[in-house]
Amino acid sequence: MRRQERIRILQKNLKETGFSGALLFYSRDIYYYTGTAQPACLLVLPDDYTLFVRGGYDFALQDIFIHRERLRQERRIENIAKVSGLSGAAGKPLGTELDILTVEQFEGIRKAFPGFDFVNITPLLLEQRKRKEPEEIERIRKSCEALHAGHGAILDNLREGITELELSAVVENAHRLAGHEGIFFIRQPDFYMSRGPIASGPNIARFSGVVYTVTGVGLSPSVPAGPSMRKIAKGDMIVVDIPTHVRGYHADQSRTYCLGKASGKMRSLYEDLKQIADHVIPQMKAGMKGGDICRIAFEKASSLNRAGEFQSFGSGRYSRLVGHGVGIELNEPPILSANDTSVLDNDYVVTLELHMMDEQGGVVKLEDMIHIREGGNAILTRSPRALSEIER
Repeated sequence: MRRQERIRILQKNLKETGFSGALLFYSRDIYYYTGTAQPACLLVLPDDYTLFVRGGYDFALQDIFIHRERLRQERRIENIAKVSGLSGAAGKPLGTELDILTVEQFEGIRKAFPGFDFVNITPLLLEQRKRKEPEEIERIRKSCEALHAGHGAILDNLREGITELELSAVVENAHRLAGHEGIFFIRQPDFYMSRGPIASGPNIARFSGVVYTVTGVGLSPSVPAGPSMRKIAKGDMIVVDIPTHVRGYHADQSRTYCLGKASGKMRSLYEDLKQIADHVIPQMKAGMKGGDICRIAFEKASSLNRAGEFQSFGSGRYSRLVGHGVGIELNEPPILSANDTSVLDNDYVVTLELHMMDEQGGVVKLEDMIHIREGGNAILTRSPRALSEIER
């Protein structure tokens, strides 16, 4: 599939599901279907479409891969409604992004399009995005290269007395110089993220509620995740999970480091974690369900006598999620969780995101990007997957 065919596929899906059309406003959806992230409304009908650009029209003209004659300059939703061609379709379902629009935005849309039954179009959009085109996979590879630059910065700069914030800064600087655009997109309201989790020593075992993994504690309660001002000491374990975003596509990787030699216990914990990952990755195949991947991972952990430590948050709490899709957004379907019944297919790109926590609060983590493909999966993340012990 070429990117120019994305709207045609959406139109086919609209016809099959009985939608009269789709009104898209979210920048990631606009970007996927048109090539621009300028403020706009994309109106897609079963046999027609128009991109109404609210601002940055000259930029949009340069960005788009759709036909230029499909662009119009228009800011007001009521004017879009007048020329939409939907006047005779009132009473039929009209799709829009009900998961991401504010109430104020939605009320304005509903007033401009009276009589329509508004339905959340997002599941249809995300289903289409699961399978990645060759160009998308290449962009994800570029984002993985930026991740690897961050890994190199850790090897060069991790030392006794450096703070988590200082270490995060050198990682993020390396990412930026390698093309990272400085922001991540996650499809949920009130979630704004420009840096990823990093934690050291006892901070690794302090799990904030912001995301379901190692989070770090942050600089203040205002943003309760990411690096703190804690100084890293000799013998500390460090987990770094700072994603990248290059030319519209994300990459997500977690690596575990030790400043000095890790204890035998932590080495064993990490080796078993990696063994679980190495067991799961080749078994991820088209036709399997997300829940199947989760089951295989937990069964392997049990066979290693690590059931109590695998995906543990301590105090009897466990994550039943072992990975997620990645693409235009950092977290996309499929979600590899115990209850996920969606079916994997070739050319899906997902993470396998695993951690272990022992009874003393020692934590190790390993996360990689996997391209599911016929003939054998590919690990897209480039950084070495062994525990990195750094001696200065």
